[in-house]
Amino acid sequence: MPATKKAVAKPASAKQAVTKPPAAKPPAARTKRPPIESGLLRKRLKKAYPGAHCALDFHDAFSLLVMTILAAQNTDVNVNKVAPDLFARWPDARAMSEAELPELEKAIYSCGFFRMKARSLSEMSKDLVEKFGGQPPRTLEELVSLRGVGRKTANVVLGNAYGIEAGVVVDTHVGRLSRRMGLTKQADPVKVEQDLVKLVPREEWTLFSHLLIDHGRQVCDAKKPLCSTCFLNDVCPRVGVKVSA
Repeated sequence: MPATKKAVAKPASAKQAVTKPPAAKPPAARTKRPPIESGLLRKRLKKAYPGAHCALDFHDAFSLLVMTILAAQNTDVNVNKVAPDLFARWPDARAMSEAELPELEKAIYSCGFFRMKARSLSEMSKDLVEKFGGQPPRTLEELVSLRGVGRKTANVVLGNAYGIEAGVVVDTHVGRLSRRMGLTKQADPVKVEQDLVKLVPREEWTLFSHLLIDHGRQVCDAKKPLCSTCFLNDVCPRVGVKVSA
C-alpha cells in the first residue's frame, strides 16, 4: 500500500499572524456634579473677593446711568478714562440734553458704537429732564421707561447708586458663570436673573453680581478658565467646559 501522506500545516498568512492590539478603552467620563450650593458659593466668593464693588468710578446716580450705557460692549477701564472730561462738559441731565450730537459723539468716540450711544445719552437725558426733573428715578419701572435704558442698566443704578436691591445684574460674566456653575440653563439674561433671585438672598443681589464679575475676570475666563487652580474646583460642575482626562 502506498504510504499515507502527512498533512502539512500551511504557514499562516501575514494577515492572520498579526495579533490585533486590544481596543483602547474610552476615557472615563467625569462624574457629573450637581449645581454649586448657593450658600457655599457665596461664602467662597466673598472670601476670595472681599472688596468686590462696582468697577465704574461714578459720583452720583446720573453719572452711573451714563457710564453704564457707555460700558455696553466696552470695558469699565475705558469708560472711567472718558468720564472725567465728559462730565466736566455735561455734568447733569439738563446739560447733556442740550449737547450737540456731533460733540457728544466726539467725546465718547473711544467707547465704541459712539453714534448709537450718543443718541441714547441725548434721548435719555431729555427724558430725565421732562419726566423726572433731571434726577434718575428710584424704581425699576420708571428707569426702564427712559429711552436707551434696559433692565440691566436699571439694576446697576438702583443697586449701586441708591442701595435698592431690585434685581441681579446679569452681564456676560454673570450669565456665563451661572451656566457653568449649574445655577441656570437659560441664555436670556432676564430668565437667568429669574433663576438667580431664587437662589440668592435679596440683600446680596447687587453684591452677588460683583462677586461673579470679579471671578469671571480673574479666573473663570470665557475661553480659558483656570479650573485647575480655581478655589471652586472641587464643587463646580463646569457645565460646557472641556476638561482634559
